[in-house]
Amino acid sequence: MAEQPALVVGPAWVGDMVMAQSLLVCLRQQTPERPIDVLAPGWCKGIIERMPEVRRAIELPSQHGRFDWAMRRRLGADLRQHGFGQAYILPRSLKAAIPAWLARIPRRTGYLGEMRFGLINDVRSKDAATFRHTVRRFLYLADKRAIDPQWTPPSPSLRIDFERQRDLLEQFGIASEEPVVALLPGAEYGPAKQWPARHFADLAAGLGRAGVRCIVLGSPKEQALGEAIVSDSGGAALNLCGRTSLPDAVDLIGACRAAVSNDSGLMHVAAAVGVPVVALYGSSSSERTPPLTEQAVVMTRALTCRPCFERRCPYGHTACLSHIRPDTVLAAVAAHLPAVVK
Repeated sequence: MAEQPALVVGPAWVGDMVMAQSLLVCLRQQTPERPIDVLAPGWCKGIIERMPEVRRAIELPSQHGRFDWAMRRRLGADLRQHGFGQAYILPRSLKAAIPAWLARIPRRTGYLGEMRFGLINDVRSKDAATFRHTVRRFLYLADKRAIDPQWTPPSPSLRIDFERQRDLLEQFGIASEEPVVALLPGAEYGPAKQWPARHFADLAAGLGRAGVRCIVLGSPKEQALGEAIVSDSGGAALNLCGRTSLPDAVDLIGACRAAVSNDSGLMHVAAAVGVPVVALYGSSSSERTPPLTEQAVVMTRALTCRPCFERRCPYGHTACLSHIRPDTVLAAVAAHLPAVVK
């Protein structure tokens, strides 16, 4: 008898969706023949489709934060047709649990969260829900070993489309053999997670003097930020913000020798394609959302006010990031480019 498929209700943030792949790897290891579908917002689809564990990405057709009961009712009726045997509901909101309940999926696994009694009928303990480490909180839904700090969780690993990668490098005039470093200056959450643009520019200039090409990647919202980095670096970087899709960014980052990033979705992408990462943490914490790779250097400042997890610095100085000097970051990047940066 064929295994009933599983539904994973994924998070709304790109970085969290990348981290959620650890759960998908775990589920695939436990039951190799069981198909896994993932329900998530459309902006995560390009990432989900690069996860080999997933049979199908199902788009959640709703704007972030909206309840939209009619949409969730229609979605529940559609999901009911696919015969899911179990749903793993990663977000802890009420609205995230409703589609699986309306779809009458018999086993709905998650944390209780916002008044979800009945919607979640395979409840994980409140103590486990307080995990500081996001990935372990996800994994505990399927594997009780996640609560053991000695256990090493499986790491995300996104597929690279190498043919598309070659086309992109040619399109943007990047030679396949030249050393390239990805600069990832955005952070959707807010400016308290963003290393100053001037510092990124100084880093790009230093790498440029050593013969290293820098590309700036981000969403259309970061176009002006990318232009500022290019201008202040004296043209030492190429601004691709808003010029690539999310799958394009996966392929381009995969072609780089290293990536320098704020705590953002693209930081987790870089880690998941096996690129060495220099990760810059301001208001957030690497204990909660670390880059899931052994090839990572985490940089921050040990201030009494951090991590505050605020979108904007409550004191207006963002010293936790601005005091991380470009020359320090350059040295960390140079360690991954020993044949180039002397």
